[in-house]
Amino acid sequence: MQPAFSVRRLSATVHEGKWTVDLGKQFIRWGKADLLNPTDRFAPRDFINVVDNDFLAVTGARVVYEAKSDTIDVVCVPLFTPSRGPLLDQRWVVLPPGVPVTEGQAHYPGGSQEGIRWNHLGAGYEFSFSFFDGFNNLPILDTSIDLTGSRVVLSSRYARIRTYGADGAMPLRWFTLKGEAAYFTSPTPGEDEYIEYVIQLERIKGEWSFVGGYAGEYVTDHRNVLDFAPDRGLTKSFLGRAGYTIDARRSVAFEAAMRQNGAGTWARAEYSQTFGAHWRGTAGVSWIRGNEDDFLGQYRRNSHFTLAMRYSF
Repeated sequence: MQPAFSVRRLSATVHEGKWTVDLGKQFIRWGKADLLNPTDRFAPRDFINVVDNDFLAVTGARVVYEAKSDTIDVVCVPLFTPSRGPLLDQRWVVLPPGVPVTEGQAHYPGGSQEGIRWNHLGAGYEFSFSFFDGFNNLPILDTSIDLTGSRVVLSSRYARIRTYGADGAMPLRWFTLKGEAAYFTSPTPGEDEYIEYVIQLERIKGEWSFVGGYAGEYVTDHRNVLDFAPDRGLTKSFLGRAGYTIDARRSVAFEAAMRQNGAGTWARAEYSQTFGAHWRGTAGVSWIRGNEDDFLGQYRRNSHFTLAMRYSF
């Protein structure tokens, strides 16, 4: 659930020579792909609205060492921050008809999360390798029967995971080629082990930017019965994004995802404009279609318009 009031970011930065240290509540992003980031393990999201989501900050320490063409990034997060999921009484939760469901207790893990990433910038290419040891910020869902109330109780727990990741980028004549992949392994019962990857092409032409590619998944050990995983829900899909800057104040953007078997489709268009020095207005439309048993298709009744005004100071 979203809190009535929260601090979005509060951190301190110390820079000395080749070293940079960030302490506090901060945004930590890993990976090079734009469509999906399998290696981005310190980046929980607000999925209360599944297709219009934003990142959540984590509280911890980040140490970065930069030397010529190499960067080493070490992260320690002592406090677990889960992604927010849709609320049971709202339209982004898809429940079986005729089955009363109530929310049970969430079991949050204890212990810290650590990760390290090495990035190398070469002549005409860039790549990195990363390792993460912590928890999945998306839950496994357990079900039980409340016999007194004749209803299903839905409880969440968070698996311990380790990921071994790699990403890279190479500018070519007509476009930039980017790729990213991670292997997920877990000792937690009910958590799958799998490889998630994305490959994309990117091109900037004048005021236009284009990104298109494919996100895939290969499950090496299937243990999961029920979970909520939007990142995995976008795999086995073709993904695309385009943006056009009209002028310094106005821009438009388009995004789309289509399942490789055609079972689900999501598309979004957005127009944004600034007014004066502090205000920005954004209007958008999301269109969703597909089969009931597809991650995207299950939200087929959730196509919608949005209108937002933001004041910055």
